Amino acid sequence: MVFLAGLRTAVGPTIGLIFGVQAIGAAHAIVTKSERYYDLFGSVGFLTASVFSLYAPFLTSKVNTGILTKGSLAAFPPAFSSLHPRQLLMTSLTVIWAARLGSFLFSRIQKTDGKDSRFDDLRESPVKFAGAWAAQATWITLTALPLYMVNAIPAAAQPALGARDAIGLGLWLAAFLMEVVADNQKGAWRKEKDEGKHQEAFISRGLWSLSRHPNMFGEIGLHTAEFVLATTALASAAPFFSPGPAIAAAALGPISEALLIRYVSGVSMQEEANDKKFKDDPKWKAYKDRTPVLIPFLGSTKA
Repeated sequence: MVFLAGLRTAVGPTIGLIFGVQAIGAAHAIVTKSERYYDLFGSVGFLTASVFSLYAPFLTSKVNTGILTKGSLAAFPPAFSSLHPRQLLMTSLTVIWAARLGSFLFSRIQKTDGKDSRFDDLRESPVKFAGAWAAQATWITLTALPLYMVNAIPAAAQPALGARDAIGLGLWLAAFLMEVVADNQKGAWRKEKDEGKHQEAFISRGLWSLSRHPNMFGEIGLHTAEFVLATTALASAAPFFSPGPAIAAAALGPISEALLIRYVSGVSMQEEANDKKFKDDPKWKAYKDRTPVLIPFLGSTKA
């Protein structure tokens, strides 16, 4: 209970901002019955929460001590030198990922006149539609929880960057590259098909020959890397957090992301749609039989 109270105090303002931003998006979406800006607001949610969490401790301390004055506001934002390199690194990585993914998804939905089949049974029901936006807010909260927690720990209390941080950064770069390359390969494949250069029903080349969903595997990998980057700071977080519970809470980030992608809104939905679309295509069956559903080389081929 003490840990949860501390966690709420440390990241509560950031979580409040996350749900507030998504509530604005939900209000517009429900009125217009449109999901055009859903993914864009997801990206904006990550961007605003990441940057806000970097400075939330400064603002919270001023509010709690009752000295939020013109003078203290004039000193906002604090100099980068007052922040730990780990905080700046993790925040920058999240901003890069969110900006890239958000722009990619927003550009993609423009090509379908703002329609996304995931919302076919939701957009006409305000309650169900609002639920989708609440789910997105929860996703933003849990996925980047390692970052929010690290940003809540004062720079002076954090150990210097070390080998574990280097491993985390290397893993993040590899996973991010995989996500970007996979998305670009599929985009190029679609363009070639539109230009009549091939008649392939589905992509099975490049990274897509190693995994049926390489972009999603990359996304899981980069959020796992953020958790790795967070562990050194969280292991030394006392008295701000209890190290064991803090690391366990931060692990919710990659775990929730993996479960969401694998069993809820990512792999399972696309596999079901593809099975319906290509059920009579022997090439699809052969592709499924030889290609892991998610993890290249080692993963199961069963969806």
